[in-house]
Amino acid sequence: MYSPPGAVLIIAPSTLYRYGLELTLQQAWPALDLMLTADACQAPALLRRHAYRLVVVDGLLPDPPLPQLLELLRLARPAQPVLLLAGQRQPAALRHLLSTQLPAVALVPRHAAPEAILLATAQLLDTTPALARLDEACLATRRLPHSGPATPFSRRELEVLRLVVADHCNQEIADQLCLSVRTVESHRRALLQKAGARTLLGLAVQAVREGWIAA
Repeated sequence: MYSPPGAVLIIAPSTLYRYGLELTLQQAWPALDLMLTADACQAPALLRRHAYRLVVVDGLLPDPPLPQLLELLRLARPAQPVLLLAGQRQPAALRHLLSTQLPAVALVPRHAAPEAILLATAQLLDTTPALARLDEACLATRRLPHSGPATPFSRRELEVLRLVVADHCNQEIADQLCLSVRTVESHRRALLQKAGARTLLGLAVQAVREGWIAA
């Protein structure tokens, strides 16, 4: 994999969430080169071969375990800035590791509001002008009502939406929520209609940008 100077490496499974994250970053920094890998095991070798402006890690990667992956990245390139997108609840051992041994790793909740992810990215990229613009946008966002769909999602629809963005199929969603597949299909149609989206990818991008699935 060729790494252009100043590229950002995204280590994440090929999910709708990753596509939404890519589009969000590309809109904020159109000239930024994004390199992608779904195989976390090859990431340390990539870092040994190339320096990246930033490495973004999806905390839901199945293997290797997150503390081990972060340690391997540190050994491969000790000063590498890393943005970790993870769930809000992290094991105490991982929190201790982040605070004491991995100061170059910034932790942001995986489903934080988009402006929080963009601000963390801007700080790690050290893009001062972009950071100022994003900060102004965040202040404006906090002064405005929350941007949601024209017709609010129900609690069950939000549960389905979270699993859709995580790329679970209808049967997996049905199993996790104790629903029938037909009911899941009905919820998905309602989500598309309420969001005004034509495809699941479009729905996922909106969900990430608007913070509809914020933890």
